Amino acid sequence: MSSSKTSSRKSANQYDCSKCPGYCCSYPLIEVGKRDIQRLAKHFDISYKQAEERYTFYDKSEKSRALRQQKDEHFGNICKLFDTKLRRCTVYEARPGVCREYPDGKRCGYYEFLQFEREHQDDPTFVAVT
Repeated sequence: MSSSKTSSRKSANQYDCSKCPGYCCSYPLIEVGKRDIQRLAKHFDISYKQAEERYTFYDKSEKSRALRQQKDEHFGNICKLFDTKLRRCTVYEARPGVCREYPDGKRCGYYEFLQFEREHQDDPTFVAVT
């Protein structure tokens, strides 16, 4: 029953993450929990501690653990797990819960903005720079 709900929810989405340059991956703080770190550890076949050290950091001001970032030509910084050349998540199947839940609806504002800009620029490859 839950798989039919999932598939119907996916088919109802009015956006395509594969056509986005990764706006949501450029958030300055992408929080992760223990289950997320364990999922990354399993994905990379490393220990929990190794995954925590390689892919996360502790943000003192937010009192939470978050994904590390890397330099990005479009956004300045982006998730360390994001492929900046192919513009996609390198751990999509093992991505954190917050990434799995985003944007929590049928529509994505970033995707709609990008679609609008590409249409008005008459350029299907246009990538907006923030």
